[in-house]
Amino acid sequence: MNDRAWYERPVLEVARDLVGCTLAHGGTSGVIVETEAYHYTEPACHAYVGVTERTRVLWGRPGVAYVYRSYGIHALFNVVCEPEGVGAAVLVRALEPRDGIDVMRLRRGGVPDRELCNGPGKLTQALGITLAHNDTDLLSGPIRLGPREGAWVEVEVVRSAPRIGITKAVDLDWRFSAAGHAGVSRPHPAPG
Repeated sequence: MNDRAWYERPVLEVARDLVGCTLAHGGTSGVIVETEAYHYTEPACHAYVGVTERTRVLWGRPGVAYVYRSYGIHALFNVVCEPEGVGAAVLVRALEPRDGIDVMRLRRGGVPDRELCNGPGKLTQALGITLAHNDTDLLSGPIRLGPREGAWVEVEVVRSAPRIGITKAVDLDWRFSAAGHAGVSRPHPAPG
């Protein structure tokens, strides 16, 4: 994951392969348990409108962070992928908290542990990821992705629809998650 070529692959491959990997920032980390893929060819992707000031990061080099504000409230973290000139990214939807859980609790205002990172806005708040991290390089930090380790090496990944929190192209089965994990968004995907 310290090689830009890893991110230069098709968005659906990257979205699947991110499940079970670690995401770390600001003294905290977690294992990615849910992702969603977005590609400029479908209307739910920000890049669908072409290159704008907001979307230029999506069309740029792979292996950088695309962080945007959702509903005027939450910063959402995405991993830019595919070759430069192709607008594509993977939204990280949920994590299993690992390191710095006390810091996460403070950042999240004392919510129950099961709700620390079980949504894309929750996990960015827990990890201290903000709009200032937009267009930062994931190979050199400050946000880092790490490979699957331990029991996560052989994680069962399921692919499903609907994608969550959008109104267009919801039926694409571009949502990936760790089978049966409690931190995955509802509706929970069926195994298999």
